[in-house]
Amino acid sequence: MRARFLMLLLLVPALAAADTYPRQTGIDAVHYAFRLNLTDASDEITGEATITIKFVVDGVPEVTLDLASVVADTGMTVQSVRRGGPMDIPGPASDALMFTHTSDRLRVVLPPLVARAGQEFTFTVRYRGIPGVGFRIGNNMYGERTFISNDWPNRARMWLPMIDHPYDKATGEFIVTAPSQYQVVSNGALVEEVDLPDHQRRTHWKQSVPLASWLYSLAVGRYASHHAGNVAGIPLQTWVFPQDRETGIRIFEEPSRRALQFFSNTVGPYSYEKLANVEATGFGGGTEYASAIFFGEKNVSSGKAPVVHEIAHQWFGNSVTERDWDDVWLSEGFATYFALLFTEHDEGRDAFVAELARNRTQVIQLEQKLPDTPVIHRNLSDMAKVLNNLVYLKGGWFLHMLRTEVGTDTFWKGIREYYRRYQNGNASTAELRAVFERESGQTLDWLFDQWLARPGVPKLEGSWRYDPVKRAVEVTVNQSQAAAPYRLTVGVGIAGVPGSQPKMVTMELTGRQGVQSISVDAPPSAVTLDPSTALLADFGAFVRR
Repeated sequence: MRARFLMLLLLVPALAAADTYPRQTGIDAVHYAFRLNLTDASDEITGEATITIKFVVDGVPEVTLDLASVVADTGMTVQSVRRGGPMDIPGPASDALMFTHTSDRLRVVLPPLVARAGQEFTFTVRYRGIPGVGFRIGNNMYGERTFISNDWPNRARMWLPMIDHPYDKATGEFIVTAPSQYQVVSNGALVEEVDLPDHQRRTHWKQSVPLASWLYSLAVGRYASHHAGNVAGIPLQTWVFPQDRETGIRIFEEPSRRALQFFSNTVGPYSYEKLANVEATGFGGGTEYASAIFFGEKNVSSGKAPVVHEIAHQWFGNSVTERDWDDVWLSEGFATYFALLFTEHDEGRDAFVAELARNRTQVIQLEQKLPDTPVIHRNLSDMAKVLNNLVYLKGGWFLHMLRTEVGTDTFWKGIREYYRRYQNGNASTAELRAVFERESGQTLDWLFDQWLARPGVPKLEGSWRYDPVKRAVEVTVNQSQAAAPYRLTVGVGIAGVPGSQPKMVTMELTGRQGVQSISVDAPPSAVTLDPSTALLADFGAFVRR
């Protein structure tokens, strides 16, 4: 599948920008197996990570993983690295590998002549330490101890040695030993739970589908778990603190059931072994970890959670993952719009349009606060700036305008093909565009560049008058923003006598001003712009003259 992706990259334009994370083009991470020991005696964790990589080229001299160095009282100390699997399986001393661990980077020197293209190599890192913000150890709102991962966007390195960037996805598993009063939930399927001496329990979860690093999740604490049957063949689960059991079941299970069915029907098959909604300490809102979504405890206890948005991410962001952080809108913009599409399906067109209108108002306000900020980042280097609300709201609005441009039927065909092609892999904006150009038969570079690479929105003003001689309405629309004109299709609604069906037409606008004469049967009672809520623009005065 990865070879197919590389071939496809040759068929589409390259991105003009890319984030600054140092890629390792000679290797491909295949699998991570993390063995962790957690205790109530301290906040220190001990771990072993067995990592399997595949060589893409010959002669790779080393592998570099992200892992937090010790600063003050947090960070990880690497004790040893050796060739092969878990260190409880004896191996010769010659299997020890040289390594350095500085500035949050673990560099492992490979044995001579080991790197051959197409071959796999496995090594194990033994480490320990007190994790930083990527793995929160402390009491929940009920005063009970929890261990909660918080990897977004590049904080898996705080407790896990791995390639901490979405470009290289891998399968993985957690084998966690913790006090037996706790339950453990993670990505994928439960392999086993084994009670051990001294009130310990070992829990093993395995994820068989490749994930980006920040989608690896682990929650350990006192949980009530409720198994709600299958939806589209996928087990649906709720994991909440016992105090929130009834509330959690109520807010999670019915919305999840409907959303999982809707996205499975309209986009394509769900990728993972289960869908679990998990209450988590130290979160606000939700985070869409693959197959085990985390929601902030205060939201859950108050009966609120962004369930549909996070479930939409299981398709977009999780299964189809952006190759590059510059393209984070492929995750957040998609989840925003697909939550709206679920609203359109579940609550009707009026509710859908009302939310679009609210989002448009917010985008216009954001454009003033974030000038010169396009949806696609420009060579992102500061991960604190990876998200802004334009990525969510303007990214979502772009998809709505793409739907308008190509038509709803073609839009859904394009979405299904995009998902089919890049499921469980990575994609870019250029690859999304290429899919829609093939499905629609249109050239769409102007649309993608105008709304995703260019900051700002158009401002539209204008007027209309009725000409009784021509029995026509003359509509004038002006682009009054200081920036260059946009290429726009502007909807015009002409209302006749009360109770009659309005006439709907469109006018093309490429310059500062457009004028169009529209034949009508009778003098209109009103003329409006964008009656279908199809265009992202700042609509100013539109008056009768």
